[in-house]
Formats: sequence, C-alpha cells, structure tokens
Amino acid sequence: MGILSSILGFCGFGIGTSIGIVIGYYMFIYFQPTHVKDPVIRPLVEQDSKSLQRMLADIPLWVKNPDYDRLDWLNKFVETMWPYLDKAICKTAKTIAKPIIAEQIPKYKIDSVDFEVLTLGTLPPTFQGMKVYVTGEKELIMELALKWAGNPNITVAAKAFGLKATVQVLDLQVFASPRITLKPLVPSFPCFSKIFVSLMEKPHVDFGLKLLGADAMAIPGLYGFVQELIKEQVANMYLWPKYLEVTIMDPNLAMRKPVGVLTVKVLKATKLKKKDLLGGADPYVKLKLTEDKLPSKKTTVKHKTLSPEWNEEFHMAIRDPGTQALEIMVYDWEKVGRHDKMGMNVVPLSELTPDESKVMTLDILKNMDPNDAQNEKLRGQLVVELLYKPFKEDEMPEDKEDSKEVQKAPEGTPEGGGMLVVIVHEAEDLEGKHQTNPHVRLLFKGEERRTKQVRKNRDPRFNEEFNFMLEEPPKAHDRLHVEVVSTSSRMGLLHPKENLGYCDINLADVVSNKRINEKHNLIDSKNGKIQIELQWRTA
Repeated sequence: MGILSSILGFCGFGIGTSIGIVIGYYMFIYFQPTHVKDPVIRPLVEQDSKSLQRMLADIPLWVKNPDYDRLDWLNKFVETMWPYLDKAICKTAKTIAKPIIAEQIPKYKIDSVDFEVLTLGTLPPTFQGMKVYVTGEKELIMELALKWAGNPNITVAAKAFGLKATVQVLDLQVFASPRITLKPLVPSFPCFSKIFVSLMEKPHVDFGLKLLGADAMAIPGLYGFVQELIKEQVANMYLWPKYLEVTIMDPNLAMRKPVGVLTVKVLKATKLKKKDLLGGADPYVKLKLTEDKLPSKKTTVKHKTLSPEWNEEFHMAIRDPGTQALEIMVYDWEKVGRHDKMGMNVVPLSELTPDESKVMTLDILKNMDPNDAQNEKLRGQLVVELLYKPFKEDEMPEDKEDSKEVQKAPEGTPEGGGMLVVIVHEAEDLEGKHQTNPHVRLLFKGEERRTKQVRKNRDPRFNEEFNFMLEEPPKAHDRLHVEVVSTSSRMGLLHPKENLGYCDINLADVVSNKRINEKHNLIDSKNGKIQIELQWRTA
C-alpha cells in the first residue's frame, strides 16, 4: 500500500501541476487586468515641483537653455541613414583596427585577434541640442549633447596556444557633451582643414561585457571599477582643454598662394581620328590644372578638320609646381548632345624648367593607364608650347583678405570721378511684427537698388554687389540710405509691407580709405544690424 500511495501521490502532483500551468496561462492571455490603467500624459505646466525636479535631467537642452538649438532634422537624418552608417562605420573601424592589432599582438604572443561580429545595432544616437560659438576667427565651434542607448554586438575572438577566448560587448550607453571645432576655415572643399574634438565633462559610459559567454559585470566590485576606469582614461585623453585632432587636409596647401604663372600656347593637332559621318571632326582643347578648383580653359572650335591650328595662348596660376600637372583633353564638338572625347594627355609641371619655353608634341591617348591596350591605337598628336615663370619676391601676390587694395574702375569711368561699389553682406537680429522676409533697398542720389528677398530669416545673408557710377567723388554731406524692408510672402491686403529698420551711411571716408567694411545699427530696430562694405574705385 505504501508503494501504491506513493505512485498515486506522484501522479496527482504531476497532473495537478500541469492543469495549474494550463489554467494560469489561459487566464494570463485572455483576461485583461482591471487595475492597470493607461498612463496619463500631462503638459509640463501642470506638473508639481517635485515631479519637475525628477524630470529635469531628461529634459532636452534646447528647452532648458535658450542658446541651444533643436536638432530634430539631424536626428531624423541619422535615423534614416543609420543602417548604412552602421555598415560604413564598422567597415572603417575594422580597416583602422587591423594594422594596429597586427602590430601589437606579437608582443603578447597571441596568434590572432579577429572581429567575429561587429555591428552598432538598430538604435541610432540622438542629439539633444547644439550650441554654436561665433569667435570672429577662421573657425567654427559647436557643442553637442549626445545620448546613445544602443544595442550593439561587438564580439572579438583571440587565439593563443591553441586556445580561443571571446569577449562580447552588449547594451552600450554613452552620454557625452563633445565640443567640435573646425579650423582653420579654408577656401577649398570641405572648407576646413582640421577637426578638434574635446569633452566638456566626463562622459557616462555603461555596457554589458561577456567573457567566454559569462557575464563578467556580475562579478562583485568589477562593474563600478570598470565604470570609473573608463571615465578616468577618457577624461585624461580628451577632457577639455585636451583634444583629439583629426587632419582633413594640409592647411598650408589649402591656403597656399600662387607662386608662378604657366603660359600654355595650343599650337595645332595632326592626324586626329574621324568622328563625323562625312569623315571630319570639330575639335577643340580643354586645359585644366590638377589640385585646382578653377574652371577649365577652352580653345575655339575648328570645324570640319582633322589637322586644326589654333595658336591660342592661356595663362594659369601655379600654386605647387612640384605636385601639379596640366591636363590636356581634346573634344569633338557636337551641335546637339554631349561632346565626344577624342583623347587626352597630362604634363607634370615638374618636367618644365623655369623661365624656359618648351615645345612638346604629345600623343593623344585614350586614358593615362599605361597598361591599357587601347592607348596603343593612333589617335593623333597635339603640339603645345609651355612656359613656367615663377614669381620673384617683389611680384608675390598679397593676401586679398588682409589687403585694403581694391580693383580699378572699368574703362569709360569719368575722369575725376569713379565707381562707388556697395556690397550688402548680411543682416542680423531682424524682427518684424507680422513677418520677416527681408530685402535691402539702397538709395543714393535718386538711384535705387534692391537685393533679393530672403524668406523667413532673421539673420539673412545677401552677398550682393551694386555699382554707382559718379562723375566726382562723394562729398562730405553725401549719404547712402540703407533700408531693410519685409514684404509678405502671401497674397493679401493685410500687412503687405513692413519696415525692419534703416541707417544713413556717411561716404566722406570711403574716398580716402578706398575700402570700408563695417556693421551698422539699424534705426527703428531693437537689436538689428547690417554689414555693408563700401569701395571707391577709380581708373
């Protein structure tokens, strides 16, 4: 009986447990708890002081600080591009890390270190706000508030002595306030030569770490130790005023001045390939310097000939004769459609002797690949004459940004007179009662000029130039009237036009100084200013 009762008791326990699990699962799935209510969303103004204090750390900076701007557009951009940014960033990280790892592992007698998995996850970082500093120097300073609670998966495998160990990083959180400085600003794309990154406060870094599949952060005391160690190490390297410097381009090359002039005389071409149906061609030549953003120079078109003669001369400013080259391309002109490329050649400027003219007969090639078999086909020859003349010390051009010299007035300027040039650069802190769609009106001696309208902008940039031809220089009592006007962008009779401010500029000093570039306070405007540049050009 004892054995039988034991068997029945065991069966009853198993059956009862099974029935209980089934009933519990049914009740959990099909019965909605009545004590759970939807969260109540209330605006901030209805919150009490204690609730606001608890929420203060999570409120974006653009709400707490008026000098921070919202970055919804940037967050939307990052969110849309994140799947592609993830792959691009991981690929770049692998490319950078591989040579560093290959250099370091022999010191520790490790056979190999590889990324088994490297992904930043599906959750992109968010930017809580950005502050921009205006210093007046050739730099752009930005402070960002960055928060990233991501789900990356970074698995690194190391092999040594026939054994394999894996380290996995999960659930990364990073809160940081980096200051990004772009300087110096240069006139070559991407318009800055270096990036400097500093941290304005110690970052918050939190992550999960698995070693050999086990949660290493569960070890007592290790979590807090790793947190503080990372904060201290990162702060020692990048906490302001220390910084990470990333060089984008050589600033000396970006800001370099011309050191000489290359004179190119395109003489003639011979034995060009037939391009037209009737057995002719309409050739012309394009000239361009490498490492130069200026437009190409072109010869005239010679119609219906395979042996054209041009004898046309061009002058090109040289900034670095050691690295620059002259690209010469021959095209067949087409009246309709794209012009056909007949061939090309390149002349390195390092092959030219300064101050010595050199006549060169160049083969017209398909491209500059020496291994391309198509370059063996005859495409004709081009004859050019090249002369590189370096500047002497007294001929070196001055920096135009720092020089107060202005251009000469054009031919036909009245004797004893000149041309008054007014350049409207920008305005700031404009404020209209009904709309802010500003444009600028200039009034001088009965003549009126207007800039284009900039819609919905309190700090518009115009950068427009206007000329007034004068028979005599401006006198002491002559003034330029500048008026900023806003007009409605909608059709209607209500508030069609609004004056945002004006100023009268005395022109007595422009004749003696030749050039004046100043900001002027606008009358009838609370804080509005406008930057006007004046130049007096004579023949």
